[in-house]
This record gives sequence, structure tokens and C-alpha cells, in this order.
Amino acid sequence: MTALHTSFVLGYHGCSEKVGRSLILRQQQPIKSETAYDWLGPGFYLWESDPQRAYEWAEQKKKRDPTFKPFVVGVVLDLGNCLDLTNREDLALLQVAYDGLKATLDVQGTPLPENRDASFDSNNDKLFRNLDCAVIRYLHASLDTGSPLPAAYDTVRGLFQEGAPLYPGSGFRSKTHTQIAVCNLDCIKGFFIPPL
Repeated sequence: MTALHTSFVLGYHGCSEKVGRSLILRQQQPIKSETAYDWLGPGFYLWESDPQRAYEWAEQKKKRDPTFKPFVVGVVLDLGNCLDLTNREDLALLQVAYDGLKATLDVQGTPLPENRDASFDSNNDKLFRNLDCAVIRYLHASLDTGSPLPAAYDTVRGLFQEGAPLYPGSGFRSKTHTQIAVCNLDCIKGFFIPPL
């Protein structure tokens, strides 16, 4: 965990209007995503400092479900004990977790999961992150078994390069964002309706 970031951040969650308003009114708890391809592992996903990207995500969901009413809810978040995959120390922990997962699966004769492209994505962004999710799950599980690693992570934060290059030869991508998976929902300090 890095101790070099500010603890509180503003995150934004794309969702339906019904879900967003019920979160703001505290009528329901956030629901963690648990799919095998979540790139930061299980958690309640937020876009850090980017309400527009959260809205774009909700708009994409509407394309698949015309009854879906896109909405963005703002979240005041204490990162707590954060696995921050934008710093080298935490990236090194992830490498160790990969080595452990690979060794475990090799003994079982089970192949490693793979990250893969989505059929609807022409940018080869590897949107389905089954390998990355498995490595992060393995790291979380290692913490539960009394390993010498730090206490369980409250949040996982990472930079995701996504989308087409901004211009020919660019290293910048059109949908690059910082995303946070909230593992410990007690780190959420409040919700709000952001100005878009």
C-alpha cells in the first residue's frame, strides 16, 4: 500500500437512475461486481475524477437495454489501505501474486486464465481481464491466510489505457482513465449527484 496519495478522492459510478437515486438516499447498499473478468478484481467500481467517463459507460449500457436510464452518482471515498497499481511497490506485489497463482495452477494442471479482447472493441484493449482478476483475487486470498503481506486491501486503484490513439503516433488513448474497485464498502463516506 502506498502512503503517498491523498486519502479522500471523488469517484463516479455509472448506473441506472433508479440505482443511483437509491444509493444517494441510502435506500440500498452498493453492489460489488464479482465477474471473473473485472480488471481490478471484485469490488464496487468507480471512475476517479471523471464523471463524464462514468456517464459514457451508462450510455453504452443503454444501447444494450433501451429501458435503462443512464445516471451517474458521485462518491466520496477514503482509499484506506489501497493496492495502488500506479506505483512500483504495489506493482511488485502483483508480480509476486502472479508467480504464486501460476505455481498453484501448475501443480493443479490448470491453465492460467487469459486476458482477451471483446468482439465489440476494435482497439484490442483486452476488456475482459480474466488473468488480471485472477491475480488480484489470489493476492486478496493470500492476505486472508496470514501471509507477511499487509492487511487486507480496502480499495484497488489502477490506470486503464483504453480507446483509440488520440492522434497518429500518440501514446495517449481516448478513454484512458483511473478506476477504483472498492472492496470495503465502509470506505464510502457519502454519495452525491455530480454536475455533468
